[in-house]
Amino acid sequence: MTGTLRTSELAAAAGVNTQTLRYYERRGLLASPDRTPGGHRMYPPETVTALRLIKVAQRLGFTLDEVADLLEVGRRRSRGLQSRARAKLAELDERIQDLQTIRSTLAEALEAGCDDLAECASSSRCPLPFPDAPT
Repeated sequence: MTGTLRTSELAAAAGVNTQTLRYYERRGLLASPDRTPGGHRMYPPETVTALRLIKVAQRLGFTLDEVADLLEVGRRRSRGLQSRARAKLAELDERIQDLQTIRSTLAEALEAGCDDLAECASSSRCPLPFPDAPT
């Protein structure tokens, strides 16, 4: 099995730990590798690239389920990254807007001197979005 990598070699080459490899195998992100007669996993060299693609997709905000879908699309040699990237971008824009709102509200709470939630809730200066009490 020349040209193949053992688990530890693959993990080092891809910058992940061995438990991550096994987890990705269980999730179906990586194909089950061949094994030596002694039971050692032996991965083809292209698995390093697959692992790097998984990590990049995760850093771009894709979930492992979404990564699995992207990898499957790639295995079928069909296209689909553009539409998935557009959808992920829209999702990220929405999350960024939400985070900006949260940040702004927290900055206003600091500016208003809010230091106690109960006290702040009863203050007209409090910018925190307390829900209206049930009537």
